[in-house]
Amino acid sequence: MASRKDVAKLAGVSEATVSRVLNGVGPVREETRRRVLEAARKLHYEIHALAASFARGRSGNLGVVLPHVPKVRLFSTYYFSEMLGGIGEVARERGMGLLLLYRTPGEAYDYVPLFRSVRIDACIVLGASSLPEEEAGIRAMADEGLPFCLIDHVSGDGRASAVCAAHEEGSVRAVRHLIENGYRKIGFLNGSPWYSPSREREAGYLRALREAGLAPDPKRMFAGNYSRTSGRRAAEEVYARLRDLDAVFVANDRMAIGLMQALRERGVRVPDDLAIVGCDDSDLAAMVDPPLTSVRVPFVEMGRTAAERLLDRLPAWRGAESVFHETLPTELVVRESSAPRP
Repeated sequence: MASRKDVAKLAGVSEATVSRVLNGVGPVREETRRRVLEAARKLHYEIHALAASFARGRSGNLGVVLPHVPKVRLFSTYYFSEMLGGIGEVARERGMGLLLLYRTPGEAYDYVPLFRSVRIDACIVLGASSLPEEEAGIRAMADEGLPFCLIDHVSGDGRASAVCAAHEEGSVRAVRHLIENGYRKIGFLNGSPWYSPSREREAGYLRALREAGLAPDPKRMFAGNYSRTSGRRAAEEVYARLRDLDAVFVANDRMAIGLMQALRERGVRVPDDLAIVGCDDSDLAAMVDPPLTSVRVPFVEMGRTAAERLLDRLPAWRGAESVFHETLPTELVVRESSAPRP
């Protein structure tokens, strides 16, 4: 039976490099990666390792793969920390460990070796997008019939399990609230269209306007990337069109807060000059001045639900037959930033 040392010798690399390639972690040049995989294939190394793993049993680890975003403290970000909290609670209750791994957004990530080397028993993917490179990694797991789940993203591949939130309905509720409070010229600041929540929130915004007999205006639609900085940048465009706006619905709280701060610096009063509604209902939403009306998204519950459904099915996972899709409700939390129009 071939060993990792044999693979390293045939590929002309160290055993540590073989480990990084087969486990799908750490930086490795593409040429080196191909050489190691070819050596492992010739020696049937992964087949032997997989057979040995079944003899030992499962790893006892639930894998969670997150995007690595330079200069962003991911674990202090409300979006990820809440979902991780829910996942971690379930893992602890089930006596499992958590293996956290990073991937580079917009690049292909090879999840399959994580299963073949028995580092994880199941996988939850956070922050996934519809970029072709990222979809390729999801598709590879589905092709292998592996137990995995996406949170807050609907893949183009229907074989990917997903736990999401009712973003479109939440957005409809937010825009209706503004209309009921007397606002008619309502803008929209969205995140990247590569994320399914962005598309769903835009659909909800447009639907609410049409249902109220208001014609959507492309000039009232602005683009950000879900960061507070992008909200501040968008303030320049919003300020330039202030005469044509009386409210803005924003696709997350971080952008909404950045927008509010930058507009305040320009002398714009919220909600007297411009009402603002955000999404997520993060901790900061109630702390800013004025407190921010926001669509509450149940991130902790989404994390718990994904982990529970995945681990419940794990003992008898049957590939596509075991796939699940669940959507959790959202709620509008009304605060001062969207007070009725004077």
